[in-house]
Amino acid sequence: MTKVQPRLAEFMPYRLSVASNAVSNRIAADYKARFGVNVPEWRVMAVLGDVGALTQRQLVGATFMDKVAVNRACKVLADRGLVARSPNDSDGRSHLLELTDSGREMHGQIMPLALRLEAQLLECLTAAEQRSLRKILDKLFAQVRDSDRD
Repeated sequence: MTKVQPRLAEFMPYRLSVASNAVSNRIAADYKARFGVNVPEWRVMAVLGDVGALTQRQLVGATFMDKVAVNRACKVLADRGLVARSPNDSDGRSHLLELTDSGREMHGQIMPLALRLEAQLLECLTAAEQRSLRKILDKLFAQVRDSDRD
């Protein structure tokens, strides 16, 4: 009896990645056209807008993005005056990054747009399906996070 190999289109990590990229890129098309920021730049801005000043290393952990992508995004955002670097008193080898006034203003404009677009994309799901999706994603993320600690 021959072993049946799963097809890539049925491989859950692949499907999650494709769905995530499609959703992110759809939403990003609107804020990129209006504000000139791409997905990694927006993710950095969104995290800094939510939690405040962080080091690049902390941003890598918070966004699960590659450190090179975070570094590039931070450089672009700093060059545009949307984030500022300041010395990190607790670790002299790193800097803290935080949104500038211009960055906070842009964050305040993009966030409602992103939430509206999210709501439009989720219209295909019932309220119960949306809750289930969020719960499932939380469980999958917790499983990965917890297995990384082992």
